Amino acid sequence: MSTVLIIGASRGIGFEFTRQYAADGARVIGTVRRAEDAARLRELGARPLLLDVVDEATVAEFGEQLHGEKLDVAIYNAGVYGPRTSAIAAPGGLDFDAVMHINVRAPMQLIPQLVPGLAAAAGKLAIISSRMGSISLMSSTSGWLYRTSKAAANAALRAAAIELGTQGIICVAFHPGWVRTDMGGASADIDASTSVAGMRRVLAAANASQHGKFLNFNGEQLAW
Repeated sequence: MSTVLIIGASRGIGFEFTRQYAADGARVIGTVRRAEDAARLRELGARPLLLDVVDEATVAEFGEQLHGEKLDVAIYNAGVYGPRTSAIAAPGGLDFDAVMHINVRAPMQLIPQLVPGLAAAAGKLAIISSRMGSISLMSSTSGWLYRTSKAAANAALRAAAIELGTQGIICVAFHPGWVRTDMGGASADIDASTSVAGMRRVLAAANASQHGKFLNFNGEQLAW
């Protein structure tokens, strides 16, 4: 039985990852920020762990909760969009700190803690990024702060892949598509089930040729 860790599992894409992996018989560990969200994961057969990625003490201790675990798959899904800007506008300090902390600092703090479990299983690490973080493909100023945070998260994943590849860990960044979630909105292109099913297929088949790459949910390689 494979073990899957979903960081940010209480709703949206993270909850759908939890639902699909659990339904297929995987042992799923999912993080939630609030104790009241844990019951939904238990109903799916998953093991909930409390983790608020903006709480430095909780993040620092998270690795202890995973001690001895072999992780076949670990997915960093926690994220926030921030201000819904349509043009270049200076972000407020609180907005900047919140978006950059959750989208960039938290995965950089957590990835090193996942390495022992991933290395023990020759596992796969994915972060849920966004096409909006691609510098090469950028053609709009909308969500300026969010775009910047996802470009930084992509760089963090790409750098981590250089080191983690030597330990047998496959690392990828995903664009999940424009998904109908609280963040994506009701008019988005695809539902969470379609997005997650695609990413799971890509992860299951991922090998050295996908390592350190930026991938669409359907497996298409995207430019950084």
